[in-house]
Parts: sequence; structure tokens; C-alpha cells
Amino acid sequence: MGGVTPTVLVAGIDAAGRPAHPALAEALAGAGLVVGAARHLAAVPVPPGCATVVLGPLAPALDRLAAAVATDTPAVVLASGDPGFFGIVRRLRAAGLPVRVLPAVSSVAAAFARAGLPWDGAAVVTAHGRDPRPALNACRALPAVAVLTAPGAGAAELGAGLAGWDRRLVVAEHLGTPDERVTWTTPAEAAATTWSDPHVLLSLAPEIATPEDPATSILQLRPDPRPVRAFRPGTNCKIAGGVGGMRGDDQPAAAPDGGWALPESAYVHRDSMITKAEVRALAVARLRPRLGRLVWDIGAGSGSVGIECALLGAAVLAVERDPDAPIRTNAARHGVDVRVVTGAAPSALAGLPDPDAVFVGGGGMDVLAAVADRRPPRVVVTLAAVDRVAPAVHLLRAAGYAVDGCQLAAARLADLPGGSLRLAATNPVVLLTGELP
Repeated sequence: MGGVTPTVLVAGIDAAGRPAHPALAEALAGAGLVVGAARHLAAVPVPPGCATVVLGPLAPALDRLAAAVATDTPAVVLASGDPGFFGIVRRLRAAGLPVRVLPAVSSVAAAFARAGLPWDGAAVVTAHGRDPRPALNACRALPAVAVLTAPGAGAAELGAGLAGWDRRLVVAEHLGTPDERVTWTTPAEAAATTWSDPHVLLSLAPEIATPEDPATSILQLRPDPRPVRAFRPGTNCKIAGGVGGMRGDDQPAAAPDGGWALPESAYVHRDSMITKAEVRALAVARLRPRLGRLVWDIGAGSGSVGIECALLGAAVLAVERDPDAPIRTNAARHGVDVRVVTGAAPSALAGLPDPDAVFVGGGGMDVLAAVADRRPPRVVVTLAAVDRVAPAVHLLRAAGYAVDGCQLAAARLADLPGGSLRLAATNPVVLLTGELP
């Protein structure tokens, strides 16, 4: 039998510089190569004469580790927190290196612990080293989100992006160090504050965790956290001022339990003014909602299209001129958080965050033109009037969109006296999809 391939030991170091596991000391004593950030190398007893690599660019460290494995040289990699949680383990595995992991407490687990909250129902996203908009949209869409931040994509920037969404934020700075600070705040106050790096942001729906004194907007949770209201993951959590619950699970991209393209009876609507299920099914498919994306629903009415996008994980911003439209009632009924902007488009669109996709269910060519000016990657339009189809197609094409479309005309089963059945036609609708190349 051949020899066992040596593994690279990856050990977590918490924010205070404490190793994760007693086995690390023994591994370090026999190591021929130790890789880690300068602060991690300084926090552990690296034996004299042992080769070290200070992490900066990762490629040179991967080359040295591969050479160590090839020569049976014991190697140790030091990393922050849980190295398998948005950490270096993924890169080591992608490089084909065999690894053994000794994790420490992750910064996300520590942040929720400091806030006194369970986090098995939370979504965890990162804004580190990538476009922060998907992380921001996750905070807009879900009731409990932890964000691993980065300079320029931290609590201030995310707080600014959450303007208009009802959220409480917890900012955990320098966890585990003498400079640790855990702050309850609002999006507006977070946007106006300078925060130390590194920090972790928790974005919470208001009824998931509310500080003891709601009149105090910023609470320092040092040394003792104030009591908070916990939530039970996997259950609905009451929306402040609402009539239903918000989903509390962390699987928003999975198919919702109740499905989608729901019957009109699943929504409160007026005089059958609702996007029919057959049309809604294709509209939602063309909008491509998922966690990390922002969808506008213009002329929302009952909100059925936007709500089904939210059920599939997207952040949704609904624009509706009628303040008494039932969209809020329907969103609460289906357990999703939809931000509603009351006003007439196109003027109501000014200042709204840029969308990834837009559904135009109401309004004229001026609304469609205003949408196209914002350059969302996808625009979906439903039109009942045939004479509006050609102008809409020409407008989108002139704005640089590739346009396709179809007419949807469904015939539904209906009962007749005596047990017979007939097909009852619904009004035909033209659905256009515009996509930027």
C-alpha cells in the first residue's frame, strides 16, 4: 500500500488571537512550514527555524503549500475564525490540497452571541472582495442576515442602501479584542457613522430583535447585552404594524412551500385587477428573481408578481399610486417583506435604488421610458391593449434592449350544469421581455 498523503492543517484563530484547539501546539512543534497573516503568526509559538509565509497574495502561499505536501513537509495554515466559513479552506481545496481543519468560533457566530440571538434561521452573505449589492439586497429581502463586510462595503454603505426598509442593525467591531464594541443602530445612523474594520453587520427585522429601550437608537452592548426578543427560525415572525408574518428560514432561493403562480384567490384584489396566474408564471420566470437581486413591481396593485418574486428570495420594491391597494395585506399574508412606495410613476421612481429587473404592470409609455433610462438588465411588460405593443417594442429596442414577446390566452376549466365541463377564456395579454445584451 502507498503512504498516506500528508494533509495541511488549517487552524482557526479567534479575534483575540487565541488558537482554536490544543492540537495546534503539537502541530506547530513539528511543522516545517507555517502560513498566515502577520498577526496570526505573531499569536502562536512558531518554532525557531520553521519556514513561514506571510499571507498577502494567495498564489505564492499555495505554491509553497503544494511543495510542502509533495515533499511530506508538515504544513500549518493559520486563519481567522472558522476557516471553512467564507474562508481559506475553499481556496485550498480548489488548489487540490488535502486539508484538516481545526475551526475557531466564526465572527458571525460571535456577533449573534453578543446580541443574544439564535442564528440558525439567518442567511449569511459576504460583501468582501465582491459587488456588495447582492448582500444589500439580501438584507432588504430577509428578516435576519449577517454580512461579512469590507472597507467601502460596511455598515455605513449598507445602512445607506437600506433607507426605506424597516430594519434594526447590529454592528460588531473588533470582536474578541479589548476594542470590541457591539452597537444597536438604525440604517440612517449607521450610514452617518464611521466604523472600525473589521466588523460584522447583522440586519434584523424590527420584531426579531428590539432593544429594551426603543427610544434609544444606539445602544452600546458592552459589557452586558440588553435583553432582546428572540425569534424561532423556520417560523413566521410578526411584522410590526402588519397583519401576518415574515418568513424566518434561510432558504429563500428554494421553491416556496405553497408554490408560485398562485390562483387569484390567494390574493386580495379589486374587480379582478390582478395579473392572472398563467401570465404571472411567465412574468416571474422572465424576471429571474433570486436572493441578492432587487425587483421593481410598478403599478403593483395586489402585488402578486412582486410577492412571488419575494417568495423566491428577491428584494422587492413595489410602486403603486393607490394608498389603499391591498399589496401590504397580501405581502403579510404570504410572509414576505415588500417595500411599498406610494406614488404615481414615473415621478415616484426618482431616487429609488437601481433594480436588477423591473415588472411594468401599469402605466403608459412614459413609465416604460423612465424604466429603460435606469438600464435594468431585464424589463418585463404586460399589455392588454394591442395598440400599445408596437410602441413598447420600439421604445425598448431604441434603448438597446433585445425584445421578444408572446400573447398568452388561457382557457380554464369551468363547470356546466349536469356535470359537464367547458373552457372559459381569460382575456389575452401580451408579455414583452427586454434584455440588455
